[in-house]
Amino acid sequence: MPDILPYADSYYARSRDDDHIHPPLDGSIETEVCVVGGGMAGLAAALGLAERGRSVILLEAHRVGWGASGRNGGFVSAGYSRDLSALIARVGRDRAVELHRLSQEAVDLVRRRAQTMGQAVAPITDGLVRCSWFDDRAALDRRVAQANELVDADLEVWPREKVRAIWRSPRYFDAVMNPKAFTFHSLNFARGTAKAAIRAGAVIHEATPVTRIDLSADRKRVETATGTVLADQVVVACSGYIDGLVGPLSRATLPIGTYVVLTEPVGGRLAEVIGAPHGVSDDRFASDYYRPLPDTRILWGGRISRWTDLPRLAETMMADLRRVYPQLADVRAEVAWPGTMGYATHKMMQVGQLAPGVWYNQGHGGHGMATTTLGGELIASAIAEGDERWRLFEPFGLSYAGGVLGPWVAQAVYWSYQARDAWKSWRQTHRV
Repeated sequence: MPDILPYADSYYARSRDDDHIHPPLDGSIETEVCVVGGGMAGLAAALGLAERGRSVILLEAHRVGWGASGRNGGFVSAGYSRDLSALIARVGRDRAVELHRLSQEAVDLVRRRAQTMGQAVAPITDGLVRCSWFDDRAALDRRVAQANELVDADLEVWPREKVRAIWRSPRYFDAVMNPKAFTFHSLNFARGTAKAAIRAGAVIHEATPVTRIDLSADRKRVETATGTVLADQVVVACSGYIDGLVGPLSRATLPIGTYVVLTEPVGGRLAEVIGAPHGVSDDRFASDYYRPLPDTRILWGGRISRWTDLPRLAETMMADLRRVYPQLADVRAEVAWPGTMGYATHKMMQVGQLAPGVWYNQGHGGHGMATTTLGGELIASAIAEGDERWRLFEPFGLSYAGGVLGPWVAQAVYWSYQARDAWKSWRQTHRV
């Protein structure tokens, strides 16, 4: 058996519900659809196809959920990294509303699937709160009114008095509560999705990195070191880990590093600082996100960069936590880990058809737990039922991500937004 690269040491890997390994591919095999990539984008496509009666084989280089799908904050919410106003400006009101409603349906589907997985993904905690770093209640009111009117988002604006009574940080002003969003155990959800796909008839091979894909013939040829898959159709779902495998998809992908830390248990002090179980983020471009866990540890994420790892990662992330909650200055990190997300330059998910019989589902950085499932469902229904809703994403497409310079450009943009956030905060503090 080939060597299997273990999961990154993380809260999720330490608390996964089992350690079942799907055997590597051994030999040549034929199928209707071959899915390349065992993150949520690929797993959702495989499950959707198997549920629709198609034969499907999924190949994963390491373990299912090994990448960003099993390392993130576990936040599930509607929408995309590009907000509703930006979508309206790009594609018009009607199309933007239709796109957003697709993401809402995906959240509902993720919730239904998670509920069937029971304690493995528990707790499923309703409600995500986006706290404002800036004193601009009018802007929050406008955004919430627009979302509630156009897409029935049911968002609520919480006044700063309420916010500061729950999250006792000097950094926050007002906030927006999204009661339809939730948090859960993302790696166990990915692994549970793999189990559901197998029950529906899919075949999954881990420790099976794809070395070459020949897409030129009617039957596609997917090659690995230990075997070959011949398929009528191929779904490529590698995102930030594509690494040149399919040129047009690789050239349209920005691999971006992001980071999470898990604290030691805080004990009874937690309720004195964080008074609700909801997931929290803020409205800076370079935002933090976090959630308290039932055992009083805090899962804290944030930052993005072109590097997949950072020196002194735990210390850097804990410094971010202490800036928000100076009351927890003595709390120590238990474990910290990096991850790699795939972004598109237009900040929208990329789902579509590269050529007849060649599909892709990638670019989910920032909202991946719902949009990966959405992309998988759109591709599965397109292959099995001729559904063309995936065409709603055609205006975004596979925009060139800048080649080797792309990550550096993205890093420069991130630094510029950090500086903008800092300047805005300084002006607010000094009332300039």
